[in-house]
Parts: sequence; C-alpha cells; structure tokens
Amino acid sequence: MESKAKLFGHPIHQMLVVFPFGLLVMAILFDVMFLATGNSTWSDIAYGMIAAGVLSGLVAAPFGFIDWLGIPSGTRAKRIGLVHGAANAIMLLLYGMSWAQRGANPREPQTIAFVFAFAGCAVALFAGWLGGELVDRLAVGVDDGANLNAPNSLTTPHVRE
Repeated sequence: MESKAKLFGHPIHQMLVVFPFGLLVMAILFDVMFLATGNSTWSDIAYGMIAAGVLSGLVAAPFGFIDWLGIPSGTRAKRIGLVHGAANAIMLLLYGMSWAQRGANPREPQTIAFVFAFAGCAVALFAGWLGGELVDRLAVGVDDGANLNAPNSLTTPHVRE
C-alpha cells in the first residue's frame, strides 16, 4: 500500500520520524551521562533534545495519520497503525511531561523528569517496532511495484509490475 503523503516519491512520515526518534533517544543518553557524571551540561543538552524531539514528533505525526487513513478498514495493518499512533502520542506526552518538569531548572532535573523520559523511551521503542512491522511486514508506505530493479523515484513516480 503506497503512502498517501509523499515528497519526491517517498513517504514523508518515514522521512520525518528519524528526527524525533533520534533526538529523544539521544536525550536519554545525555541523561545517563548526567546521572553517571553529575555534570549538569549533559542535562542541559537533554532538555534541548527533548524539546526538539517533541516538536519534530508533532511535525511527523500528521503525515502518519494521513497514511493511516489510507489503510483499508478491517485489516491487521489498520489495527497496528492505530496502536502505533496511540503509542507515539503517549510517548510524546511522556517526553513533554519530562521537558515540563525540567523547565524550572533544566540543569538539575527532579527524579520524576527522568521517570517520564525513560518511560517515554520504552514506549518509543515499542512504537518504533510497530512502525517497522507496518512497513517491513505489512508493506504500508511501500510503492506497489517496489522491487530490486525499480527505477528511480524521481524519474518514475509510480512503478507498476
């Protein structure tokens, strides 16, 4: 099933999700660095990463929703897409709560800020796995005629077998 929202022949949602996922996972790594060293610079960086990750997640979400709307009802893909989207919404909420908790003093976050961030990361891993299931197993967002010798997406927008 081809994506409904494309740019230069590729699904926009799949292009954008790398930003929130990468930023939010890196925020966790910087939190771990802060917890290991006590150096508040790492916590400050995590604070910025979380803000950028949540914002970029909000940008990616509508394109995923557009693709989800195009999945036929009553299919496994439709159900998994719903859980994937809901999990990502929960993940963004958890990270957003972590970011809000850090707002008063991002260089010395309270324990609850870490709890929200680590919980958000766990949910992100689950949601990411579901996204992989949608693309790799159920072919959501994959060109209908995709194959190992398909022509360039810039010269041939739709491949037909």
